[in-house]
Amino acid sequence: MFLDPRDDPREGGSSLGDERATLVEFLRCQRLTLQIKCDGLDPEQLARRSVEPSTLSLLGLVRHLADVERSWFRRRLAGQPDVPPLFYSDDDRDGDFTGAIPDPDVVAEAWAAWRAEVAFAEQFAADTDLAFHVEYRDGEVISLREVLVHMIEEYARHNGHADLLRERIDGRLGE
Repeated sequence: MFLDPRDDPREGGSSLGDERATLVEFLRCQRLTLQIKCDGLDPEQLARRSVEPSTLSLLGLVRHLADVERSWFRRRLAGQPDVPPLFYSDDDRDGDFTGAIPDPDVVAEAWAAWRAEVAFAEQFAADTDLAFHVEYRDGEVISLREVLVHMIEEYARHNGHADLLRERIDGRLGE
C-alpha cells in the first residue's frame, strides 16, 4: 500500500451530503492525492521528467495545477482577469513544466503558490452559490458547479500521471 488507510487524510470526510458537500469533498480528496504522491520526495525527485522528450514531472504538475486553480477560480469566476499566470507566459506556454527544476526554492515556491490558490478556491466555493456563472469564452457561460466538476476531472487525470511518475521514482504504487 502507498499509504496505511489509518493515516490517509482523505478518509473521514463527508460521505453523505448535498451536491456542494459531495463536489467539495471529491475535489478535496483529489487535491490531497496530488500532495500524497509528492510527499517524501526531494527536489531532484520532484523535478524528474517522465521520459524524453516529455517535460512532465511531479513538480511540473504542482505548478500546472496551481495555475489551473488560479485561472478558473481567481481569473475567471472571481473576475480578476488581470491576475497573471504564475508559471507560464505567452513566451513560454509550457513554463509550468519547463521551469520545474530541482531547486529547493523552486519547489517551495510551487507548493506555496498551489496552497494559496487552493485556499482562494476553497473560500470562493464556500462563499458562492453553485449556480453562480460567468461568461468566459466567446459567449459561453460556465457555473461554479461545472468548474468544480472540471477540477475533479483535471486532478483525476493528472493524478493518473502522478501515479506513473511516482512509481518510476521509487516504485511506490497505490492510491
